[in-house]
Amino acid sequence: MQFSLKYKYSGFFMLASVTAASAIAVLLPWYYKLLFDGLGADDRQGIIKLLLYYLAIIAALSFVEWIFWRLSTFVANRFYSKVMTDLVNHCYAYLLNHSFSYFNNNFVGSLVKKVKWFGRSFEVIADRVTWNFLPLITNLVIIFIVLCFRNLWLSLMVGAWVVIFLAVNYGFATFKLKYDILRSEAETETTGYLADTITNNTTVKLFNGYKREVTGFAQISDKLRKLRRFTWDLDATFEAIQGFLMISLELGIFYAALIFWSQGKLTIGDFALIQMYLVQIFHRVWEFGRNIRHIYEALSDAAEMTAILETPHEIKDIPRAKKIQVSKGVIEFRDTTFYYHQTRPILENFNLTIRPREHVAIIGPSGAGKTTIVKLILRMYDLSSGGILIDGQDIAKVTQESLWQSVSYVPQDPILFHRPLIDNIRYGLPSATDREVIKAAKLAHCHEFISQFPDGYNTYVGERGVKLSGGERQRVAIARAILRNAPILVLDEATSSLDSESEELIQDALDKLMAGKTVIIIAHRLSTIRKMDRIIVVDEGCIIEQGSHQDLLAQNSGIYKKLWRLQAGGFIQ
Repeated sequence: MQFSLKYKYSGFFMLASVTAASAIAVLLPWYYKLLFDGLGADDRQGIIKLLLYYLAIIAALSFVEWIFWRLSTFVANRFYSKVMTDLVNHCYAYLLNHSFSYFNNNFVGSLVKKVKWFGRSFEVIADRVTWNFLPLITNLVIIFIVLCFRNLWLSLMVGAWVVIFLAVNYGFATFKLKYDILRSEAETETTGYLADTITNNTTVKLFNGYKREVTGFAQISDKLRKLRRFTWDLDATFEAIQGFLMISLELGIFYAALIFWSQGKLTIGDFALIQMYLVQIFHRVWEFGRNIRHIYEALSDAAEMTAILETPHEIKDIPRAKKIQVSKGVIEFRDTTFYYHQTRPILENFNLTIRPREHVAIIGPSGAGKTTIVKLILRMYDLSSGGILIDGQDIAKVTQESLWQSVSYVPQDPILFHRPLIDNIRYGLPSATDREVIKAAKLAHCHEFISQFPDGYNTYVGERGVKLSGGERQRVAIARAILRNAPILVLDEATSSLDSESEELIQDALDKLMAGKTVIIIAHRLSTIRKMDRIIVVDEGCIIEQGSHQDLLAQNSGIYKKLWRLQAGGFIQ
């Protein structure tokens, strides 16, 4: 409603035009009645002028009705398009503000479907209300008044039939709603399965999953087919009932009209009036049943997006949160405790201080909590207890946007937009010039492979960047971080997809990038972290060793020393 009220003048004019056009459409049969009554007069020459007068009124009313319908159509096009755009933009903005974990727990395809269908649901509902329900109400009210004027019993017959007919329609629509919701959920499940398998098409092929996935999709599709057929069969059954009710009304009212005609209470023109009104009533109430069902289907489609809109954002800025100010880059974990689930502790009473502009590497076995530490610094999740401070400012009390603005993050598996390479790099700093983008690309050694593409920096990289190799995607991500030039730099296995030659090229760029910044590196390849100021070894969410490369090698039986010995042959001459 709030989005419709934003354009209230357009909406009011549209509804007023539809009401006026519908009212005129009901008044026209009255003049046809007068015209037909006049045709039965004996004095044809004397009545012709009056009949032509009625015909002129009919022509004028028809023209005015046509004008109102056309006006309402053009205004509706403007009104619908603006409201639908606002709705979709609102859904998109709200959805993007959900937490990282929210997206991890939902299929991309199903989320896309929910956003798109929400706008379409508004269109369906608004269409039915504007072009069907409003004319229906207008027609029925005026028809009832006109018939009351001609014959009270006929109007009561029509009124009683309409009430019964609409009540039965509404009851059927509400009965069918639960099946429409099941169908909508099945369509969402089908879309999600389809998106998931298409995204993982390489895995499907290389692990011989073709038959399994085709069979699985066929089972889900068959479930959807059964629900579709059941709902369609319900529609067909009720349409048969509607047809029977309409035949009954037409025969019944004409039987009564003949009785009244035989008593001299009705004229030939009244029969024309009744028939035209019955045609209008049947057209409107027939569509009423169908449109009620369409509205409930649209509501069931919109319900899924409504659930997203009613789900509070898991991670929110506190009221009047301030922007973080990072000058030194001191990062402190104070008695930090974090659980992914209540039964799965990751960090418990974790304490760590990273000094200003210190370069720190975090290593440890898989599941030790390395990546979680980075995610908590970026506030991808809120803590169970304790706090994380940057330059003395609790990150839970500053705006998320300012926090992310202060960090350059290079993930282990960068995902790129299906946009030109220059836009993917510029995403780190939207205000950057082309020259600055190219400079960053050269520092990250992207320029070499980008310049080989026919379209150069305007090359589209495919969905998620699939047209590039893993190493090329990581170099683009590093270029993006170089361009951002934030005071805190986080590298999560940022060189894991690079061969030795590429790694050597990028290491020089990283050295320049890290200068004057607080740096956190997560790495398995120990050759990349030898020059770090401090190396922290974590296991099961606890710090078990820390120190420089030489300090840790000097320990007699440390984990780092064992890992170094295992890898040294592969990296050290």
